[in-house]
Amino acid sequence: MIKRYGKSPEPGRRYTRRPGVYAVLWDRGAILTTFQAEPTPEYQLPGGGIDKGEHPIAALHREVMEETGYHIAGVRRVGVFRRFTFMPEYDLWAEKICTVYLARPVLRIGTPTEQGHEAVWMAPQAGLRLLGNPGDRAMLARALRQLESGVGPR
Repeated sequence: MIKRYGKSPEPGRRYTRRPGVYAVLWDRGAILTTFQAEPTPEYQLPGGGIDKGEHPIAALHREVMEETGYHIAGVRRVGVFRRFTFMPEYDLWAEKICTVYLARPVLRIGTPTEQGHEAVWMAPQAGLRLLGNPGDRAMLARALRQLESGVGPR
């Protein structure tokens, strides 16, 4: 069973399963996050939905580029969680299946192309407080434990 973070599903509500990929982006003791201004301003792990027919790692590279402007390398799986939420940009009640990876941002190509997103570097401890959902915070904590034990981006 995949651990759930956040609100329980509402009884009687139909949720669409939405697999996605997200990244803890680590470089020289800091993490690269994204700040999404709308619909609710919040810091997030960069990432998003996997398009039909798309490989999850290809989706991760695409989403990170769209939301931060960076190419990434050294991708390692951290874990997976699920959360139930309303996604106003799609008018969709979703069961988000979130697979999180640890990676290293290696080359900044430009600014984020995803409208309303801003790339923000922060200290990991700030991320543990500021990330907008408890699943992101839990996966960041797990990634930090992996880094402390010597398991980091390849």
